[in-house]
Order: sequence, then structure tokens, then C-alpha cells
Amino acid sequence: MCSGTIARLDKDESGHPGPTSSVHRLSTYPADLPYSNVRTSSNYRHNLPLQHRKTSMQDMQLIALVVQLIVLCVAVSLYRYWTNPLRKIPAANPLAHFTSLWIYSVRWRAVENATIKRAHEQLGPIVCLGPNEVSVNCVKGGIRDIYTGGFEKSDPDGTFNWYAFFSNYSGVDNMFSTGRNKPHSTRKRMLSNIYSKSVVTASPALLAQVSTIIHHRFLPALASTFTNEEAGILDIYALLSAATMDIVTAYIFGLKSSSNLISSKEQLSWFLDLYNSRRSFNFWPQEFPAFTTFVKRWLGYRLLPKWVDEANGKIEDWTQAMCQSAGAVKAQGVVNVADTPIVYEQLSAALSKHSKNNDGGGIHLNQCVASELLDHLAAGFDTSAITLTYVVHELCRHPKLQQRLQQELRTLSPSMVSASSPSLPDGKSVDALPLLHAIIWETLRLHPAIPGPQPRVSPHKGAALARETTHTMYRAVSE
Repeated sequence: MCSGTIARLDKDESGHPGPTSSVHRLSTYPADLPYSNVRTSSNYRHNLPLQHRKTSMQDMQLIALVVQLIVLCVAVSLYRYWTNPLRKIPAANPLAHFTSLWIYSVRWRAVENATIKRAHEQLGPIVCLGPNEVSVNCVKGGIRDIYTGGFEKSDPDGTFNWYAFFSNYSGVDNMFSTGRNKPHSTRKRMLSNIYSKSVVTASPALLAQVSTIIHHRFLPALASTFTNEEAGILDIYALLSAATMDIVTAYIFGLKSSSNLISSKEQLSWFLDLYNSRRSFNFWPQEFPAFTTFVKRWLGYRLLPKWVDEANGKIEDWTQAMCQSAGAVKAQGVVNVADTPIVYEQLSAALSKHSKNNDGGGIHLNQCVASELLDHLAAGFDTSAITLTYVVHELCRHPKLQQRLQQELRTLSPSMVSASSPSLPDGKSVDALPLLHAIIWETLRLHPAIPGPQPRVSPHKGAALARETTHTMYRAVSE
């Protein structure tokens, strides 16, 4: 027999457990000795050393405590399950009704969209993701009611605000990161008109800005594809990211104070590396912000690499520099209409007025402006670049459709070619092109730029969604 130890219950001579034995008490003996040679006598058992008996009692007490804790946890879980109305909603996973660990593991592995999509296909428009979280995937009786029905982005006491992750400059809120509806609406009213379709399509400043960027930067960059060292090779995502960033920052800060990523490959590479390097490190600060801060402050361990904070800081400094430049242009007086900082000008005035009316005294006004505008430029360039990249992708896959679009675009005046005068067709004329409109909308349907959850907190009185009624707080997630 091989050497080792084997555990067995002590028994008396009749073969039954002895009077002092217990199912928790085990004796061991070498595996290479015959059983009869190591059998423990009853007299020896009664004469166990006192220290050995104390150790056995401590082991039994520890086991009993562990069992009690397990029973308590099971009892609490069952109680919460039976008193939770969400138990009536189909669960995306057997554990979803009892714990949120399952959905957190899904998010940790970055497979949330595919997992929830599959759950909806199998279980219907509303599925349970956790004891206090459901996912909603229907328009009528679902998304429409949630986003137009006053559902808050955070709970009343502020313990849950998924959007707080998107604040900038060490916690300075912007419109997107604001959790409560009232301050969100206040900030939105400051800016909604300058982003309306009617204002954008008729803005002389934006027309001048886009004309300059298209004719003096974008079209020459496209033409250089066939004359550079790698003729015929083009990183379309990088170029479109540069173009959308230049256009967005020109509208926000004015052309003179905006970025020029199309003409500077080094700066474009620098920015995209910083911006995209942070994508894989959102889980801990977004899902467990308090825990992330606690571990860093009290245990000295960073769940987020230091260079992620450094990347955020460099992007914030870059944005702050454009804010300062726009402020200087505004103070000197705008000479060229393209240099008008449309968004910066209106936001600064509105926030200054709001701060004075609310006894803010202008405290942190510059950071409030910078945080808001950083959110605008990041969301504006990123979503537009991703969508346009997919437009190009789909047009390459459908050459006949590409030819039809070219024919439609040739009807515009003036023509959008590099040899023409640096001007663009009227925005309303471009918006009226039916095929272009259909291609963009179909691309958005097939390839949404930022697919994922947009959490909301249900009202205290509860909500009825898609024939399922709930009366507890949950995160309503739309896909």
C-alpha cells in the first residue's frame, strides 16, 4: 500500500461508534499498515490528552459557526427572494434573483451586450439581471416610458449614480454625469438651442469652419493616400476620427482655438493612444467606485493603473488649453466668423449667470466649463467617427449603392471636390438627400456607435413596464 494517512470514525468492539466518539472526530493512521495494527482502544480514547480534547472542541465550535453563517445567508437570500417582486420577472441566469455577482462577472468579462441580447431573445422584453436590476428591450411600454417618464439617473441619496464615472477634473460634473433630473434639465436648457438641427444647419460659423476643414485638410489628406510612401493604404478610422474631432472642437472653441489632428499625424496618434488606452479599465471605477477609492486610499492598492489617471489628466489639460485659447479670442474680439467659439461662448455666459444667481460666486467656473466641453468633444468625435467608419465599410460592401450615392451627391451645388472653391452646399440641401439619409440611419441601426446600458432608477411608487409591474427600486437598462 502507498504511504499516507486515512481518516476513519472510532468504533467500539461491537463495530458501532463508541460512546465518546462523534461524526466530527476523525482518527488517522498510516496507509501502509494493516488496519488491525492501528485500531484505537476505548481506554485510550477516554485518556486523550486535555490539549487534544480542547482542540477538538474548538474545531467543532468553528464548524458549527460556519454552518450557522451559511444557514443565515441562505435564510436571508430566501427571504429577500420571496419578498422581492422582481422574482416574477424571468431571470437571465439562475442566480440573478439572488445575487448581482452573475451580472458583475458578465460585465467584468466585457460580454454584457451579447449576453443580455441572448437573454431577451429567449425570455422576452424584460429580464431580471440581479435582485434589484432588470433589462428592458422594448419601445412601447419600455424604453419610451423610461426615458420620457421621469426616471432618474441616480437614486435620491446618491449612493447609485452609474454616470458619475463620466465626470472630469476629479469629480467636476457635466450634464451627462449629473444624476438628478432637475440639475440635468437646468444644464440642458443652457445648451439645447445651439445643438438643435435648425441652428446647426443654418449656422454661418459652422459652415465656414466645416468648409475650411473639408477643403484645406480632409480632401488633401484623402488625395495624399495615392502619393505617400504606402500608396493606396488608408487608416480610415484614424482619418475620420481626426476630421470629426477637428469639426466638433471648431464648433465648440472656434477654428483658431480648435484641434488640427488631420494635419498632424503625431498629435492624432498621441490623442488616439491616450483616448483608446483607457477603454479596458472602466469596470472597477464605474461599477464599484466607493470600493475602488477605499482600496486605493486605505490599502494602497490601485485597481486602476496609474497611467490611466495620467492619460485622463493629459486629455483634460489639452481641453483646458483650448478653453483658455477660446477665452482669449473672445476677449480680443472675433475677427473671422470661423473663429467664433459658439458653444464655449454660450456655456460660459450661462454658467456664470447661473453661478451668480445661486450664490456660487464663480467658484470653479473654469473647471465646470472645461468638464462640460470635454464631455461634448469626446462624445461628439467618438460616436461620429465610429458611425462614419461603418458607413464607409458598408458602402465598400455594396458598390452599386455607393454609385447611387455618388450620383445623388453630384446634384449638390457647389460640388464637393478639392478643385472647387472652399465652400459647401447648404446644410438643409444635404439633409434633404433621401438616399444619404437612409444609408446613415440604416448604419446606425446595424452598427450603433455606443451599444450598452443606459441605467435609470425606477420611481418610488413603482412602474408598470411591458405588462410586468414592479414596486421596488431597480436599474432599468435599455439595449
